[in-house]
Amino acid sequence: MEKFKRLKNEGNDLVRTGEYEEAANKYSECMKLNTEEYTVYTNRALCYLKLYKYEEAKRDCDHVLQIEDSNIKAFYRRALAYKGLQVRKKNMAGI
Repeated sequence: MEKFKRLKNEGNDLVRTGEYEEAANKYSECMKLNTEEYTVYTNRALCYLKLYKYEEAKRDCDHVLQIEDSNIKAFYRRALAYKGLQVRKKNMAGI
């Protein structure tokens, strides 16, 4: 549990400095240690949104909402992922 907290805090620090890829990796490591801590899924979803990885962000939010259907952060970040996917689809149609 101590390693989990350390990794999560490192991920949070990386988010604050805008290092989203590295932060997502830290949160992924956290998930290997504890799959029940849903904040790391919503945190990683935030990283994916910042990296324009909308499908991955949506997947993390879907996972949280399957277990905790009232998680506001997961709803909000999933909505942002859907929005990003729609913009990408429109841009691809114009190519």
